[in-house]
Amino acid sequence: MNLHEYQAKEVFSAYGIPVPTGRVAATPDEAVAAAEALGGSIWVVKAQVHAGGRGKAGGVKLARDKDAVRAAAAAMLGTRLATKQTGPEGLPVEKVYVESGSAIDREIYLSLTLNREKGRIAMVGSAAGGMDIEEVAEHSPEKITKVDIHPAAGLQPYQCRRMAFALGFKGAQIAEFQKIAMSLYDLVVQKDAGLVEVNPLIVTKDGKLVALDAKINIDANAVFRQPELAKMRDTSQEDPMELKASEHDLNYVSLDGDIACMVNGAGLAMATMDLIKLHGGTPANFLDVGGGATAERVTAAFNLILSNPKVRAILVNIFGGIVRCDLIAEGVITAVKNVGVKVPVVVRLEGTNAEKAREMLAASGLKVTAAADLTDAAQKAVAAAR
Repeated sequence: MNLHEYQAKEVFSAYGIPVPTGRVAATPDEAVAAAEALGGSIWVVKAQVHAGGRGKAGGVKLARDKDAVRAAAAAMLGTRLATKQTGPEGLPVEKVYVESGSAIDREIYLSLTLNREKGRIAMVGSAAGGMDIEEVAEHSPEKITKVDIHPAAGLQPYQCRRMAFALGFKGAQIAEFQKIAMSLYDLVVQKDAGLVEVNPLIVTKDGKLVALDAKINIDANAVFRQPELAKMRDTSQEDPMELKASEHDLNYVSLDGDIACMVNGAGLAMATMDLIKLHGGTPANFLDVGGGATAERVTAAFNLILSNPKVRAILVNIFGGIVRCDLIAEGVITAVKNVGVKVPVVVRLEGTNAEKAREMLAASGLKVTAAADLTDAAQKAVAAAR
């Protein structure tokens, strides 16, 4: 679960991490009122979406008077901001964050995330922070410093100093950085964060360190332990189909292809998508109905994948271990009849009650193509989509 910048900065402030003063606004009038309340003569108006790269996409504007604040907010609110991370469809801008301008001397990149190879939290930093950090990582990886943190010991002061030296901090800035880094680590552990990113962490003209941006991602499996953060969830920033799937306890991810997949088990789902690609097709989704699938859940899954207008064929691949194949067949039959499926459906069923399931499908009178095995199913689905 992602937080908006203004929400992340509220959390930062609670942990003593310095951030510029700012206020959130939902209308141009509120944006102007926020600027007036903040005072000063320079403000930054930022579109609040769950994506990076906002600056290059026009989602961050510098305003030197109240009219400019109003104009920037009016230009962003009610639109969809498209960045490299969102794709061409973009994300809706329902709020903007009006922030006091900062006197920037230089920009630093800093984040804490999970190093999955080592099973440890890693602190990652670069003196080449700012909007182009992805290009730095790709073309100049030597400019990035990484420190892996032992879970038993936690982040140590010497590790903070090592990072501080690598980032070019001197004197009092080293102690200031250590305090920020230790607070970020506490935040990650206590709030079940999968990622905390500050890009940029700026050094102001008077030598102070300030988190100019803030990104927090909470582990979805741990949100139940973070009720206050759960209240900050903004479903308008999430894929509508993925959101609908979560309501039925379905694991669903939208993709760009035209062959919809309905599978039980994440590993089998990945293998199914791989075989579709191998035989020249493109999956339209990842959909795992789970080991305890019921006819009702399968019906919901069918309705979900059919709501995607790009779908030209459907591949149902079920191995009945915990779940019975006849329940899957019942769900497929119900969904096909209720929805009025107009695209080819290929079904491969193996395992518990598989023979009974095939008999049910054959007796249904529906145009459902049976497959002998997974390879056969993938080939038939690709051919049907063409």
